[in-house]
Order: sequence, then structure tokens, then C-alpha cells
Amino acid sequence: MPRPALAASAAAVAAALLATGVAATPASAGDPADALRLGAKEKLIPRGTVTDPDGSVHTRYERTYEGLPVLGGDLVVHRTGNGRVEDVTKATEETIKVPTTRAKIPAPAARRSAVAAATADAPAGQEPRKVIWAARGKPVLAYETVVTGRQKDGTPSRLHVVTDANSGKRLFAYEAVHSGTGNSQWSGKVKVNSVKSGKNFVLKDTARGGNQVFNARHKVIGQGTFPAFSNPTDTWGNGKGSMPQTAAVDAQYGAAATWDYFKSVHGRKGIRNDGKGAPSYVHYDDNMDNAFWDNDNFFMAYGDGPGNKRPFTSLDVAAHEMSHGVTGATAGLYYYGESGGLDEATSDIFAAMVEFHAKNPKDPADYLFMEKLGAKPERYMDKPSKDGHSADYWFKGLDDLDPHLSSGVGNHFYYLLAEGSGAKTINGVKYNSPTKNGKKVTGIGRGAAEKIWYKAVTAYMTSTTNYKGARSATLKAARDLYGTKSVQYKTVQAAWDGVNVK
Repeated sequence: MPRPALAASAAAVAAALLATGVAATPASAGDPADALRLGAKEKLIPRGTVTDPDGSVHTRYERTYEGLPVLGGDLVVHRTGNGRVEDVTKATEETIKVPTTRAKIPAPAARRSAVAAATADAPAGQEPRKVIWAARGKPVLAYETVVTGRQKDGTPSRLHVVTDANSGKRLFAYEAVHSGTGNSQWSGKVKVNSVKSGKNFVLKDTARGGNQVFNARHKVIGQGTFPAFSNPTDTWGNGKGSMPQTAAVDAQYGAAATWDYFKSVHGRKGIRNDGKGAPSYVHYDDNMDNAFWDNDNFFMAYGDGPGNKRPFTSLDVAAHEMSHGVTGATAGLYYYGESGGLDEATSDIFAAMVEFHAKNPKDPADYLFMEKLGAKPERYMDKPSKDGHSADYWFKGLDDLDPHLSSGVGNHFYYLLAEGSGAKTINGVKYNSPTKNGKKVTGIGRGAAEKIWYKAVTAYMTSTTNYKGARSATLKAARDLYGTKSVQYKTVQAAWDGVNVK
């Protein structure tokens, strides 16, 4: 749908851009850093583009300062079809500048500090890298140390710890490991692609970027090789968890369903939009009660649960974890505070949408998460507090919650946007979604809601986006897709009001 004309005059738009440090300069003017009036010590590194049907282009950039990465300095430049800069979305409005890039604290001391601050089991810190920390407040020279180990539930940990390079103070920390024809255990008889290799078939999906599943044999990366799943016939698994191939069928099916959803609904070719698939490892670790996406190393891993009897390979888990990869490749939301909650909400949202797109009769689509793996769902999107922990509405201090709990606000918003408030039954599941202000919200349907959320994440959110920023991002997405006078735009406003985000 063509982008609607902005209500403001061209002069007013130019003035607004100048106020944010952006000149309405044609793309042919050269380095976009010139158009953005960045300092001489700053450089922009392009990280991907989104092109609208009308030719408008949203280009995402990382930033460096004297060659050092600027964490929280990412931005998106929005250009019209004729190449003129129309707007910019910045992770920070602060000027990127520090007195010196010479650190008072040596790198080994920063590493020791990072390891000491980690809560992971048996933590080990890699060599720190010097960075500019700009995600919160005035930019400072810092070290970023990746501390590896295990989280409390046994999931691998890759904790990024940011330490002030002059005082040694810990500034920030976020986790990079996001938890969370075959006969499958959870989805019934499904189609999985394979290739012939010698006399055997190998479970590899060349139609979807080479997605392939490997058997971790209850080990972890670094503890030996993980063999590919192969078979003399092209029939896989027996629908029971006792056969190792069954978990592989579920994982391969989940990867295919997620790939198909993003491609057919959003035109995205794979997690990074580069046409390449990601490896999946089933039977990962021993008794690991989780599944996770490793954003640093670009792979998916599934544990088998307590006693290695319950593989975490349901469709919504696969879609949820791989959607973390999509977020990492676009908005890059920091997994901390409200931005971490938005990251988790995005994965829950797309997990639900993948289910609706897959239309699997053995796993009817719903707004519940992990309902197949336990006695009750892990999360509820219509009223998140039904799990006993998650937040229904925004409140001051929300950023202190674990991202899995603060995600409730984003999940609740999306449910209201798509389905509306009040009582409703979908695919046999009863929902009853309230609003903070007591006002009724009439949903716009999943088709419009999913497009708005995807556009917001890929074109308008940055690493530091909070819920107020998400409201702005989704309104801009609704404006681009449907116009400011549309029902969709007004419902975005009403749904955010309903979860107390203003």
C-alpha cells in the first residue's frame, strides 16, 4: 500500500529533521554521516535495509567513534522514494564524545570485575574489547566483556558485561543466549525436507537455506562433534520421545514453519534475510530444561528436560527462539529492562503468528506459549498476569522485571490490537482480555497487526527502545501501512492506552 502523505508541510518536516540533527539531504550527497551531521571521529556502518512498496528505504546503521564500537549508538535513516532523508530513529540523542579513548583501568582488571559480577555457574571471561557506552545517559569509554558459563536453569550463558574503563564500575549487562514426511512428538505427521547423501538420506532442508538438525547427544558445544541425522529411508521418527529422530523432526518442522511464515507474510528470506538457514541442535546438554537461541553464534538448541524425557521442540518454542534471531538481526534490542521485555514479546508474538500460519490440526493456533509442554501454559497473551508473575500493564519500575515478565505488556498490547478486549473464543480456547482504562478495544485482525509489529521492529525500533518508544514505532508503522486516519492507526493508539503506555 502506498505511503500516505505526511500532514506536515515540507518546510515543517525539514525543520523537525534539523532539530534532531538530520538534514533533508539527497541520498546522492555521499556519506550519510554528513547528512546526519555526525562528528569527524564518528563513522556509520550499514547493517541492513528495509524497502517499502513506494520505494522508501529504511537503512539501519551501527556507529563507531575513533574506530571503537558505540553500544547504544545505532540509528535508522528513513529516506523517501526520491532519496531525501525524511526522518531518523536514534537509540540515543546524546552527542557521541569522550575526553579520551585511553583507559585508566587495564583490560584484565575489567575482565576480573565482569567475571566477579556474573551470576552464571563457573563463569569465564573472554578478553574485553574497548567500546563507547552510549545506551544510557552521557557516553563513556568502557570495556565489554563476554562472560560464559551456565544460567540457573542449566542453559548456556553468554553475558555481555559493560564496565566503565576509567572507574571500573559495572554499567550494564545483558544475556545473548535467549531461552526459551516425519512423525513428530508435538505436531503429528509433518513434511520435512531431506537430501540424498550416498546411500542414506540426511535431514537437511535445501529449500529453506540449508536448515539442518544435528544430534548433540546430551553434550554441549566444545564437547565433540554433533552428527547429522541420517536414515536409509526418507521416513523420520516415530512420534515418541524415546527415539532421537523424533525431536529432530519437530525441530526441522519448526524451522521450516518459521521460515515459511516470515517469507510468505513479510517477504523475509531467513532469520538474517540473506537466504541462509541456521543449524539446530537437539538433545542438547544433559537434563537441560529449556531451549535457546544463541545470537552470538547463530544456532538453535533444544534440551530434553528433566530426565531427558521432554524435548523442548514444540512449534511455538522453535518459532519463539528463532524470532529472537530476527530481532537480533534488525532492532537488536538489548536483553535488559524494557527493551528486553520487547524482545521477549516479539518472540511470543511471532510464535503465535507462526502457529496461525502453519494451521496444524495437531497443534491448533492460540495466544498461549508452551501449552504443549506442561500442565499449563508458560504465558498468556490476553491477560499475562494469569501466569502469576507477568505484567498486564506498564508501571514505573517495569524495567526492573525479568524480560520474560515485562514482556507481558507487549504481549497484552498485541492481543488487544489483533483480537480486541473482552471475552472471545478462538480455536476452542477462551480468552478475556481487560484494559487498564476500562475502555473497549476492537481488534483489527491478525493480518494487519502482524504487519504493523514486524514493520515497527525492522524499521523503527533500535537497541534501546522502551515501551514508550514501541508505541511511537508502531504508530509510525501503522502510518506507513494504512495512514494516520485509518482504523488501524487509531486502534494502535487505543491498544497502547489499554496497557497504560502513553
